[in-house]
Amino acid sequence: MPTTTEETRYHERIEALRATKKEHTERKVAMFGHFDTDDHGYIPWQEPIPFEATPTHRSGGCYGMEGIGENFRRWLEIHPVYIHPASAIAGAWIYKGVPGVAGFDVAAGMGSPDTPGKTQKKPAENYPKNWKPEDRPKHLYEIHKTYNTYAPGIGNANHIGPDMTIGLRLGWGGLLEKVRYYRALNNSPDTTFHDGEENLILGVQAWIKRHVDHAREMAKLEDDPEVRDNLVNIAEINEYLIDGAPRSFREAVQFIAWFQCIDRMWALGGALGRLDELLRPYYENDIANGRENDESIIWQIASLFFNDCHYSQIGGQAPDGHDLTSPMSFLILEAMHRIKIPTNIALRVHDGMDQELLRRALEYMVEDGTGVDFALSKGLDEGFARNGFPIGLARMRAKVGCNWTALPGVEYAIQDGTRLCLVTPLLIAIRETMELSEGGRTIDELRDRYAHHLGVIVAAVKEGKDIHMERHAANYPEIVLNLFCHGPIERGLDASAGGVDIVDLAFDAIGLATVADSFAAIEQRVIKEKSLSWDELARCLASNFEGSDHVRLKLASVPKYGTGGTAADRWAVWIADLWTHLVRDTPTERGGFICVPGLFSHGGTKSYGERLPATPNGRRAGEPVSHSADPDPGFLPGGGVALTAKANAVASTQSGWGNTTPLQVELDASLVAGLGGVDAVAAFIMAHNRQAGTLINMNIISKQQVLEAHEDPATHPDLMIRVTGYSAYFNSLSREYRQPIVDRIIAGE
Repeated sequence: MPTTTEETRYHERIEALRATKKEHTERKVAMFGHFDTDDHGYIPWQEPIPFEATPTHRSGGCYGMEGIGENFRRWLEIHPVYIHPASAIAGAWIYKGVPGVAGFDVAAGMGSPDTPGKTQKKPAENYPKNWKPEDRPKHLYEIHKTYNTYAPGIGNANHIGPDMTIGLRLGWGGLLEKVRYYRALNNSPDTTFHDGEENLILGVQAWIKRHVDHAREMAKLEDDPEVRDNLVNIAEINEYLIDGAPRSFREAVQFIAWFQCIDRMWALGGALGRLDELLRPYYENDIANGRENDESIIWQIASLFFNDCHYSQIGGQAPDGHDLTSPMSFLILEAMHRIKIPTNIALRVHDGMDQELLRRALEYMVEDGTGVDFALSKGLDEGFARNGFPIGLARMRAKVGCNWTALPGVEYAIQDGTRLCLVTPLLIAIRETMELSEGGRTIDELRDRYAHHLGVIVAAVKEGKDIHMERHAANYPEIVLNLFCHGPIERGLDASAGGVDIVDLAFDAIGLATVADSFAAIEQRVIKEKSLSWDELARCLASNFEGSDHVRLKLASVPKYGTGGTAADRWAVWIADLWTHLVRDTPTERGGFICVPGLFSHGGTKSYGERLPATPNGRRAGEPVSHSADPDPGFLPGGGVALTAKANAVASTQSGWGNTTPLQVELDASLVAGLGGVDAVAAFIMAHNRQAGTLINMNIISKQQVLEAHEDPATHPDLMIRVTGYSAYFNSLSREYRQPIVDRIIAGE
């Protein structure tokens, strides 16, 4: 058992890490402006880094495994070293602050789609920029632009789940031996795949070695004996880990931290795994042998969270269905609670779960405002099994992304990289319907034209998926995650090019409520009541309701999706069903890959809405579109059952194939007691799981604090909030990005 002095020491170390994280976030906002995404663990860095990438192409870029491997190694050989003296581990990745690129992408001259913290605003020209110009799908640019598709899922990297047990079992030295063994065994005349992976590992080992030297130099200059001893331990641990596989809990945490760093450097990867199960064997062994206690374990987990906010899961089921909750699950929750910085941990919910783990997570959420999100096993597992997989295999998937789950190391799905706008096909359909004679302007005609246009863009994106699968490996290979997958190293094939056994390409859509409410408004006001003509509707939309606010209010007052039993609810189910069938019923044409539908907006409600004109639900031009499959805020004015109605609506529009359609919930902390306390919230979560929901993102926060922070972020600098699938400091988000969150809180949804 730890002494009181030890407990105090670990508490002070965690507090020091939290203070530094807050300082780093404030510096990032000052350097780059507000960032509307994960609060990544990169260290703000303004000193020059002496590196120039060696191009491999006449365009000046670096493409393919050979050149990327060589440049990645050189980058790691000069990458700055960083050790926080209060941390249990060494290392952090550096973001140089060049617009449009991040981490190693800066060094390699490559470029990834998004800068850390920035959301792409419009369809980019010459995308994906991480591909050779001649390989880019230029013939698709115009159709993507027409249908407001700026996330077609071409050129995305890192949106697959690693199997970290591979690295934990082998260590960097063992991974290097594995690469060399299969290069010799395959005896291929082209060794560039294995050469590139070897160069990456050698770069990692050199980077670790420089941290060993740095830790020893820091120790020599340190007067505090406890800090000095910690730095010496860091040096010894990492000297072993240059080649050795982790033997202890702290070594395992340090290995994972190195992975997190290089994974973020390469296109902002963020998937980890079942963190409690990955660490449990090391914990049990160290506790049994008296090497660690729970307080030291919590400090080490908090150090890992400080290193980065990779996505991982606690709880869940084994293939046979038994619950996997362990003391490690609770300690991870405790570390989240104590360090109080943005973390991305999901709690896997199933009927047989340990209810105490769920209660503890909610108790901490009431205290902290945010915490885990809830990945719901019934909808996820049964949906994935519908694709022809055993339910035991489905249970092995881990929630390791903002909205997504994946089988560790065997599934290639490039999830959360494809976003189709459901709204634009409606606007095109309205325009075409207006070109018909008065008698031809019917709701059925509008519906059919909408279905046609949604089908056109789905088909175009599927074509892009085939192109991605054919060309990605030669341009922007999965150089990091190949090492943590089953097959790529053995076969000498990138994960995107046959390296793994399961390929199921994920599609997400955005704007469901906007479209459903628009169809309902047209049906009610134009078709049934005839209180508004088609021509008047078209004029009002074209003028952005200028001088016609009475018309806008008339359209907006039609009962909304989510109310229950309304025309909008019926339209929402129809649209969701149409979307699901268009995506899932047919594979991609050339590759024959199955595609898996979901409804998820991430933070795209603002950026999609900025490019859209007014819509028939009363939304003005440029305003955000609706969030995932949630009803719009205020959908049930004055309704005391809005939360239940919202959950019912989202449950009714689930695609049902293993991808998510999340439910976003904001609860005023002061009202939770009135709802029945933590037990009532837990029952709500379990009920949505039984409805075959797939994901709940929840905040339990003070309405007053949020409103105050929205007006002046300085009033609550420590306020954290779960935005969609990730958590962030409220004051790191732009005002425009915060507004939908505030709207939901005001509406009590």
